[in-house]
This record gives sequence, structure tokens and C-alpha cells, in this order.
Amino acid sequence: MTASYRFGIEEEYFLADATTHGTPGRAVAEFHAAVRDRLPEAERELLQSQVEVASPPSTDFAEARGVLSGLRRGLADVGREHGILVLAAGTHPLARWSSQDHTEAERYQGLMRDLRMLGRRNVVCGMHVHVEVPRPDARIDLMNRLMPFMPLLLALSASSPFWQGQETGLAAYRLSVFGEMPRTGLPDLFHDAEDYARYVEIMTRAGAIKDASFLWWVLRPSVKFPTLELRVADACTRLEDTIAIAALYRCLVRCADRRPELNRGTTGTSRALVAENLWRAQRDGARAMLINEAKGDAVPFADALDATLALVAEDAEALGCKAELGTLRRIASEGTSADQQATVFARARQNGASEREALGAVVEWLARTTRGEG
Repeated sequence: MTASYRFGIEEEYFLADATTHGTPGRAVAEFHAAVRDRLPEAERELLQSQVEVASPPSTDFAEARGVLSGLRRGLADVGREHGILVLAAGTHPLARWSSQDHTEAERYQGLMRDLRMLGRRNVVCGMHVHVEVPRPDARIDLMNRLMPFMPLLLALSASSPFWQGQETGLAAYRLSVFGEMPRTGLPDLFHDAEDYARYVEIMTRAGAIKDASFLWWVLRPSVKFPTLELRVADACTRLEDTIAIAALYRCLVRCADRRPELNRGTTGTSRALVAENLWRAQRDGARAMLINEAKGDAVPFADALDATLALVAEDAEALGCKAELGTLRRIASEGTSADQQATVFARARQNGASEREALGAVVEWLARTTRGEG
């Protein structure tokens, strides 16, 4: 039987006070209580000002879109009743890390003890995509060979241009905040599944981690599922962007699985070039110039995207997601969420708004677009 490459999508959202546009106060407890009763699919996150949802394992992007759309609307409806806005973005434009309260759960309390200030500063939201791999032992090889595509996927998702009430000048600042944490960023180049298992065993025995779920790389094998999990992406403000990026990643997993020669022999140089491209994507989003290792030069983001879409054309046909991939060229031409946020901010400033008022306008745009009204 042909492998289905089932997928699931996780989205993390921020909560904002509907009046001040900053981190919500006491109402957040009532919000979470109402969500627990009415939307049991939604879960608490590390911080009380966050919430997470996930689509069930599926082979149908229309189904995933319907589930996530319903959850976004449902959370927005609960939020409206409690004076809270729900935002899908990599960073919250106005939230201050020093004002955050963490969720009272055993795992999160343990994380805070371990991470200390870094845990409190981790005011970021991402989008994760699980894709089922037919041969789970092949996930380490796939992780090595899919690494070069991480900058492209980050650039497409860029939605974190503001931090602590300031313009960062970057399209995806979230990666810098998350990068303060240990065991983040690009995974190392493991020789094979046994090499990776040895690393996890030593780290666990030494007390560095409880299990492999404490490895927070941009791409990692899942502990719970036979999947390879994409973690590089910012939370996408527009649901269509989420679906399109998930579709591309699913196609890339299938492509690398059926073509064992793709990016075979990834070296330290290759990984270093990926790291440089990750920085370029973080800084410039879909306007980045990305280094092409084979050609030895840098190419415009749109050209890199076109080459990638051509690479996975057969996979998009087989998986039935050609339509979803069409959204990616719109992102490349019209800009990411980060570009739109910057435009909203600049327009508000030109119309006489203060910096805080302009950031409030960005929060309002994020809330409208998150619930599908933008």
C-alpha cells in the first residue's frame, strides 16, 4: 500500500487584552476555564497568555483547514466574552516578558526551574507540523537531508517583527528569543538513527533532559508519534499560510523519502550555510537572498521557492495538495504577516498615532486576521 504521509498541525496563539492590547490580566483565568469547558481540544501553553490547538492526524488539508478554522473562531468567540483577543503571530507586539505568568502544570513548573529567566523570556508562538514517516528509523536521515529547506519555510511563515513594544527590523524575531533556550536551532548532523539514540541516551542518563521531547530543534523526530516534526515556523496569522506551509513540508518529506540521493552527504559546510540562510530568512523573510550551495551564490527568495515547488511537483500531485501550494507564491509576491504588520504600523504612525497606538492597531489587525476577518 502506498504511504499516506499523514500530517497534523499545531498552532500556538497569544492572548491580548481587548482594551489595552497588552497581556491580559485576571480575565485570563476565566477565559481558560471557559475554553476548557467549550473547546476541550485547546490546551494551555507554557505561559498563561497563550493557548494551543492541533488538528487530528489526516491526509486531507480541507479537513485540517476546517478544524483549525473552527478552533480559531471558537477561541475568538470565548475571548470576546472575556475582553480578550486571540492572536496568531510569532511574537506579541506589546507583551512584556517580565509581566508573564507561567501555567501551573508540573511540566511547565519543571521547565521554569530548569530554564529560569530564559523560560520567562520565552514569549513566542510557533506553528508545528507532524508528518508521518513510513519507516520511522529513517527520520534521522530525513532530518539531515531536509535541513536545507528550513530557511525557506521560516521565511514563508515570518510573523514576528515586533518585540517588547519595539520594531526589531527583523521579519522573524521569534527565532532569536527561542534561540536563548538550550537545544534549539538547527539539529546536529547525526550519522544515523543509532548515533541519535546514543545522544539521547547519554543526555537522559546524565540528567540533562528527561526525554527527547526536551530537544527543541527546528526539526526533530517526535517521541510520541512516528513523525518528523517541523518546528521552525512562526505561528501564521493567516490560516491559509499555515495550510500552505504544512502542505509544502509534507511534500518535502515525501520527496526526500522517495529520493534518497536528495541532499545526500550533507556536511558541516552545508549545515553552516543553512545557518546563514536561516539568519537571512529571519532578517528579511520573503525578501531574503538565500545561498545556493550547489551554485555557490545567492538567489532571490522567489527563485528558491520556484525551484523547491518544481522539486516537489510530483509529490504535490500524489498527495493532492497542488492548490494549497499555490498560496506560497502569493506570500512571496504580496509579503508575509511580518510585512503586513509593518505596513499597518507605518500607516498608523503616518496618520498621527503614537508608537503604542500604532502597535495597538497591529494587535487589532492580528486579531481580525486570526479569526478569518482580515
